[in-house]
Amino acid sequence: MKFILKILKISLVVSLVVIALDTTFNGFRYHKMLEPAYWGTYFFYSFVITFLNSLFFWQYGKRVGWENANLKKVAMASLGSIVLTLSGFFFCRLVDKTIFNNQALDDFLAEESISYYFFPLLFTTIVALGFHLFYFYKALQDKKVKEQKIIAGTASAKFDALKNQLDPHFLFNSLNVLSSLIEENPAMAQRFTSSLSKIYRYVLEQKNKELVSLEEEIKFARTYSELLKVRFEEGLIFEIPDQIKNPEAKIVPLSLQLLLENTIKHNQVSAQSPLRIRIVEEEGQLIIANNLQPKEILKKGSGVGLANIKARYDLVTHRQVTITATATEFKVALPLLTKITIMEAPSIQDQYEADSYLRAKEMVKNQRAFYGNLTAYCIIIPALAIINFLTTSFYWFFFPMLGWGLGLLFHGMAAFEWSPFLGKDWERRKIEEIIKKEQFQNHTGHGKN
Repeated sequence: MKFILKILKISLVVSLVVIALDTTFNGFRYHKMLEPAYWGTYFFYSFVITFLNSLFFWQYGKRVGWENANLKKVAMASLGSIVLTLSGFFFCRLVDKTIFNNQALDDFLAEESISYYFFPLLFTTIVALGFHLFYFYKALQDKKVKEQKIIAGTASAKFDALKNQLDPHFLFNSLNVLSSLIEENPAMAQRFTSSLSKIYRYVLEQKNKELVSLEEEIKFARTYSELLKVRFEEGLIFEIPDQIKNPEAKIVPLSLQLLLENTIKHNQVSAQSPLRIRIVEEEGQLIIANNLQPKEILKKGSGVGLANIKARYDLVTHRQVTITATATEFKVALPLLTKITIMEAPSIQDQYEADSYLRAKEMVKNQRAFYGNLTAYCIIIPALAIINFLTTSFYWFFFPMLGWGLGLLFHGMAAFEWSPFLGKDWERRKIEEIIKKEQFQNHTGHGKN
């Protein structure tokens, strides 16, 4: 019922517009305005054409969906709407002449001329293009907003999930060490438990932060290394700097703790063959290196360690965690971040939002100019057509209509970033392709520990 009422309202508006145009072209005819048949005929035409287009529009939205549309599909939909409108106009003329005015069908077909369809064609083309472009633009903006919300929510959830992995991972490894100490040395186990409580407090304090100062993390690494030496004694040798070079430097929280755990997990540790772990600050990076003496038998781990650190760095900067492995040494380089470098290298989410905002702002500006151009076209060209019809029989207005229309077409292609040869968003897709290729080359050069 609502659908029919909506069509009736639209039909009434269309009827008034067409009657206004008819009055402009043919002059004001007072006696016609008083005839119900005059209004009824126009309303009949408007209702049939509006009904057909509304049905077509509804089916298009149901089958294709405006959110999946592009300029090519919009152009095809507009063409379909034009064909449907002309077919509906022919049906209305057929009913009008043969039923309302009792004209013979053969006479109607013989007298039918293509000139009768010129004005409906022009009017329908303008309305159909404007109608479809409006809904396409609206769906495009809704889709962009929805995509940004999804990406923002996914990035936030992913970061929270990665941070939440730290707590159980750290606790699990620490309890394994404590379990071994209880059997081997109960007194040392008590000292270990006391130190563990202090370290665990630090873990709880830092785990919800995106970045922590390098000074805090180095201090924690010293405490944690002492805890590990309680277990391994002479089997571990640490080289940790007493002071840091850049007091503004920051890293992902608990990254050192995870790397130290990883190193011990994957290497043999004994007094006869001690594991040497070196931590040093070099050229904007924190280097964590160890002599390579892998365990012969290693159970498959949970995969948190290095993957967690790399994933969390990817969420706060475009600078990569680099991993280098030789026959004798394994080395991980963590990017040192500051407020300046973070601004220069924003997080993936921030960078996406910033780039998307600027890109969307520029696109909206271009599309606003296009719609302004389209509006001017829809006003001026009909006005020129009216002047042409009132002054001369030579249809000169076709020239500005086609010339301006062609320019409008190219303007729309640029505003909506569509190319008939390269497709939609080809520039953005090419940039993404190059970035992904570079990222793949960087990742394939990394080793695993």
